[in-house]
Amino acid sequence: TVSEIVRRHETLRTTFRSQGGEPTQVIAEAQPVRFAIEDLSGLPEAERETRAWRLATEEAAQPFDLATGPVFRARLLRLDAEDHVLLVCMHHILSDGWSMGVLVHELTTLYEAFAEGKPSPLPELPVQYADFAVWQRRYVGGDVLERQLAYWKGRLTALAPIELPMDHPRPSVLTYRGGIERAMLPKALSERLYELSRRENATVFMTLLAAF
Repeated sequence: TVSEIVRRHETLRTTFRSQGGEPTQVIAEAQPVRFAIEDLSGLPEAERETRAWRLATEEAAQPFDLATGPVFRARLLRLDAEDHVLLVCMHHILSDGWSMGVLVHELTTLYEAFAEGKPSPLPELPVQYADFAVWQRRYVGGDVLERQLAYWKGRLTALAPIELPMDHPRPSVLTYRGGIERAMLPKALSERLYELSRRENATVFMTLLAAF
């Protein structure tokens, strides 16, 4: 199932190398995906989930090498004869929230078909993401790009820099060590945010970022 997913989507077997100072996509030929299978069934039942979470966290913390790959990794954890956990880790350069929905849908569809000995019910993709990227680059070039840049330059010309309040001065050297602040929004407020986002043809993330 995982091999078929990677065969279908060129992005999952793409690396990114620098040629003449410019990033270049290198798409590898489709090959069967071989991934580690770790058997946790020998552990006491109460420890299996804890161990699985720890392995998932460790897998997510492993860095990617965009030049050599892979940028897509999979790992299978066997909890018992009927219960398994598939760990899938991808670099953000080839996936986003929308991509995850596509991935889960295709994995589910292919797994059900292959488990019953049936062929893939998914149609071949008419275009790959690289094709779309080329089209998009051509579309936003020339007059379209100039109009969009002129619009935003006009909208942002009179804005002053935003100085956000901070509890300590900025360090002299940027470290990129961030943090997480969690907050629960009331249900009524969340519903209004979703409604506003739909009305403005935006995602909730865009709405919350604009508010921030």
